[in-house]
Amino acid sequence: MKSATRVLVTGAGGFIGHHLVKRLKAEGYWVRGVDIKEPEFEPSVADEFELLDLRFWNNTLQATNQMNQVYNLAADMGGIGYITAKLADIAHNNILINAHMLEACRLNGIKRFLFSSSACVYAGHKQNHADVTPLREEDAHPADPEAGYGWEKLFTEQLCKYYLHDYGMETRIVRFHNVYGPLGTYAGGKEKAPAAISRKVALTPDGDSIEVWGDGRQTRSFMYITDCVEGLLRLMASGYREPLNLGTEEMVSVDELVDLVCDIAGKQLIKRHDRSKPQGVRGRNSDNSRLRTVLGWEPETHLRRGLKITYNWIEDELRKAGHVEEAALAYASD
Repeated sequence: MKSATRVLVTGAGGFIGHHLVKRLKAEGYWVRGVDIKEPEFEPSVADEFELLDLRFWNNTLQATNQMNQVYNLAADMGGIGYITAKLADIAHNNILINAHMLEACRLNGIKRFLFSSSACVYAGHKQNHADVTPLREEDAHPADPEAGYGWEKLFTEQLCKYYLHDYGMETRIVRFHNVYGPLGTYAGGKEKAPAAISRKVALTPDGDSIEVWGDGRQTRSFMYITDCVEGLLRLMASGYREPLNLGTEEMVSVDELVDLVCDIAGKQLIKRHDRSKPQGVRGRNSDNSRLRTVLGWEPETHLRRGLKITYNWIEDELRKAGHVEEAALAYASD
């Protein structure tokens, strides 16, 4: 019975973790949420929510006590500006979290452990062109991941495999491709591209200009949050033990993403490209062939539909805080 299954979600104060807790509760699971912070925009619905720093060993033992399944989403991470500026902090913090969590789960007899990896593990030399060939799971080797964040993710993938091999712990490994949606951070430096662009568009009067990082021709695919959560539950319930992509194959350039958000907002804005800002790999897209085979499913929310929901939520948050009106007044006074 689901109600008898006790599930731990680490990173439950974050964007994906908060949505996952809500879905697990709706499915009838007993859920403990753990993070160093509470959810930013609404209270957690977890049965228990504990503020714990999982870099410390005793906290991971406490978090995993009397649990059956663990979704390990806790991580020090953010948008491209953050992960390129904090290489040592990110690698150090996340390796501590993940190594301690795996060992605590082993000692506490956790039946299933899901690790949230990233498309940042993929070899950089396969992502040098905007018209990138969609990345298959095997393209992570020979290893050439992104500095800091990518390396620690790839290392923990291997550590999960070692715990399966040595101890028989059922581990699951998911590689996220750019998750977005409402209730996600949209300011402060840790926001991802869809949220950052939505914020900029919402605060910019029609006919004005906005800053776009890079030349705008770099490409990505983006996955809506409800699809992400659905994929997590399906993978956890599956018998698949190897790393698996979780994303969409709907690739767009950053300029196309800006144009799409502007169209949703009903604005015509001029793009000011800043090539001095970090932009990551030139192109990245998910190959979902194995995802379809393993889970018999793939994300189904088209980018425009998901962006419309996300943009409207971000604009509403900015309006409630008075930032839209402030931006309009500042523009009028120039």
